[in-house]
Amino acid sequence: MTRSLVLLTALAGAMTLGACAGGVEAPAERGVCYAIEPGENGADPKFNVVARDQTQIEFCAARLEEMRLRFLGLGGTRREVTGAYQGQFIFIDRAGVWFGKSLEGPRFMALARTGDGRLAVPGAIEQPPVVPQQ
Repeated sequence: MTRSLVLLTALAGAMTLGACAGGVEAPAERGVCYAIEPGENGADPKFNVVARDQTQIEFCAARLEEMRLRFLGLGGTRREVTGAYQGQFIFIDRAGVWFGKSLEGPRFMALARTGDGRLAVPGAIEQPPVVPQQ
């Protein structure tokens, strides 16, 4: 009897920890692109609508990049932007655009910056051939 009580208590504790580990979820509303503002003093982040009727996550990333550049043009200093689209997170930084399923989890590169700062599909960026020096 005691062993089953210990096992049941351990299982309940594991389920409680698993529920807390879920973190913040991206809104899943179809076609809506969000910018995310971090919460103050540990509060949950705030999701602000940037654009509606976006048919692909890449279009949402482009809207977020436009917003980032507009704010920089107005004197802003924030170089990184986080957004969300249909349940996924979008991260824009100096290297390019990354997608992820969570704010803290792994991310994969979707668009890379070219030499002049534009965004392109990583495989489409041509590197000049390396010429050995003599």
